[in-house]
Amino acid sequence: MKFTAFARDVQGSGASRRLRRAGQVPAIVYGGDLEPVIVSLEHNQIYHDLRKDAFHASILDMDIDGKVEKVILRSVQWHAYKPQVMHVDFQRVRADQPITTRVPLNFLNGEDSPAVKLNAQVITQLLVDLEITCLPANLPASIDVDLSKLDAGETITLAAVELPAGVEYAGASTDPDPALATALQVGGGAASNGDEAEGDADNSAE
Repeated sequence: MKFTAFARDVQGSGASRRLRRAGQVPAIVYGGDLEPVIVSLEHNQIYHDLRKDAFHASILDMDIDGKVEKVILRSVQWHAYKPQVMHVDFQRVRADQPITTRVPLNFLNGEDSPAVKLNAQVITQLLVDLEITCLPANLPASIDVDLSKLDAGETITLAAVELPAGVEYAGASTDPDPALATALQVGGGAASNGDEAEGDADNSAE
């Protein structure tokens, strides 16, 4: 994906306010072997770009006054209550240097799982994305999670997912096998079990 940015020389809160009043968004590009560069973006364009999943999980071509740099989106600041982008951070990427970023999880075949088809359970997604490390050329747009074998009451974890070639999970040191989705009984199955246990206790007392 390609988008346009404009180099700017003036920074500070006053300059940022003037940019926003003019329909632009202050942003910064950092990383690699170069100094950080402050830029501005056209608000309407970046607002619509940010609504695309691919913009959050792709290597982007940033055209700064005719010079194209490879970057990834790092962070976005939004207005507290308006649909307005306040500031955007981008990081440069190099083909020979691994990057760490988050990519969306794409859950598949849940309707074909035994939990849903045979037991009328509901599958709840516990994570929406995953932090990974890879070379830029190996960055996937998303990671597929096949739910077709998920049985009643089961939880699928990362161990059951085959990551794309060249991609590693980045959070292994803190959470080596995160839960991704789980099958739950509709209408509070746990409460029903509790009621049964309470009934058993009453019968024992009698």
